[in-house]
Amino acid sequence: MTDERSVGAGTWVGFSAMTLGMFMAVLDIQIVVTSLPEISEALSIAPDRMSWVQTAYLIAEVIAIPLTGLLTRVLSLRGLFVGALCLFTVASAACAASGGFETLVVARVVQGFAGGVLIPSVFSAVFLLFPFRQQGVATTLAGVMAVLAPTVGPLVGGWITQTWSWHWLFLVNVLPGIAAAGIAARFLPREAGEYTHARTIDMAGLVLMAVALAALEIGLKDAPKHGWVSLRVLGLLLLSLVAGFAFVRRSLGRSQPIVDLGALADRNFAIGCWLSFTLGIGLYGSVYLMPVFLAFAREHGPLEIGRVMLVTGVAQLVTAPIAVELERRVDGRILMLGGFALFAVGLGLSALQTWETDFDGMLLPQILRGSAIMFCLLPPTRLALGQFPPERVADASGLFNLMRNLGGAIGLALIDTVIYGRAPILAEEIGQRLKRGDVSVSPLVGIPPETVATAASRTIDAALIETVRPLVERAGLVSAINEAWAMLAAITALALLVLPFVVPPKRENLHNG
Repeated sequence: MTDERSVGAGTWVGFSAMTLGMFMAVLDIQIVVTSLPEISEALSIAPDRMSWVQTAYLIAEVIAIPLTGLLTRVLSLRGLFVGALCLFTVASAACAASGGFETLVVARVVQGFAGGVLIPSVFSAVFLLFPFRQQGVATTLAGVMAVLAPTVGPLVGGWITQTWSWHWLFLVNVLPGIAAAGIAARFLPREAGEYTHARTIDMAGLVLMAVALAALEIGLKDAPKHGWVSLRVLGLLLLSLVAGFAFVRRSLGRSQPIVDLGALADRNFAIGCWLSFTLGIGLYGSVYLMPVFLAFAREHGPLEIGRVMLVTGVAQLVTAPIAVELERRVDGRILMLGGFALFAVGLGLSALQTWETDFDGMLLPQILRGSAIMFCLLPPTRLALGQFPPERVADASGLFNLMRNLGGAIGLALIDTVIYGRAPILAEEIGQRLKRGDVSVSPLVGIPPETVATAASRTIDAALIETVRPLVERAGLVSAINEAWAMLAAITALALLVLPFVVPPKRENLHNG
């Protein structure tokens, strides 16, 4: 295959169907989160067990992602995608039909595993189906769908929650799933799978990888609640470390490993994975922090939260074609420098929020982040995957996308640790300053300065305490959320440190599809 070969309209139609399937899988994660309380009430599931409805999906997804390379070799790209999307669609219907906790979790595991292979399959297809000159457009189409889904998820989830029943959070996947699977089966190139690879699967390695990723996911989920140094969390993280080390050692010693970890020896691929990891922290962290702030500080409902967050999605769509053109003409290192710097500034500006911040105050930070995202995704994707021969692209894509998901999981754990750990401390500090009559806390709490100034000489009764306490707790929460935003900005800025180590790829060495 060469750079000059033509790609027919049918291939683009099939690839567009793939991006639709991927969009549904990413969207599903976000819209289900918005309605966990409704599902809990409808199925009589205890609130402390509801988190497993989401965790079960995420664990299955994170295990499936690195298996994409192996499954692509066994089933072919077309066979894997169509099969996974059909399984995802059936599992979505099963989730809607669930009558209790156990059946819902089982269906979510199947749904998560099927959805897990859809994202890396799409990014593999960019470099397997298209010549070099069209890969930028294909990557942008895939990238827009991948990052737009988390942004519009709260809006879609809120609308479904307020308009229909919780069942439609899952049933909304059925018709698009059937259509996308049918179109992909019809238009994607037909290639024979190498079924002999299934006989050589390293089952011990598979178990080790599954244990390592599952223990890490559960450990990160529990760390904010139980503490990072609790016996439970330390045990899970140690189990993940030991199983992960054994998996890496076993994989590097086999001729046909489950995951081609040797790809990490390529400097540009390793840097691309680090950038993907960092983007995962910032992207999923920002999508998580905004609803938390708008729900608890501003007391907005799901639909209004979605409307506020739609700004980021609009900015992504507007800048996507610009990113395609610049990626063709400008050094990728410059684009990545500008993208991650702009994304970090957008995150940092959100660290200046007050309890009164709403749509207007969130407008500029969202525009900056939305405008930067494609420059944080498009050049790193080419950097990581563009130089591999076709037979290694699927494995590399699995690792590349796994890094983004792991970044998101670690980012959310760090955010929850900051919010739940710092909010009570900050609220206590604000309360003490309030008692001393420190008027500088007036805008933080929302109490007139003259009232705060007389606090030190005023008799404080139980009624006054009950009136002021919610305001102080809100101020502590907002301050903790701001610290979390600042943390995300600092982590994103650290991504800039690896850019000087990028090796400029020679055009003739690029994989041209």
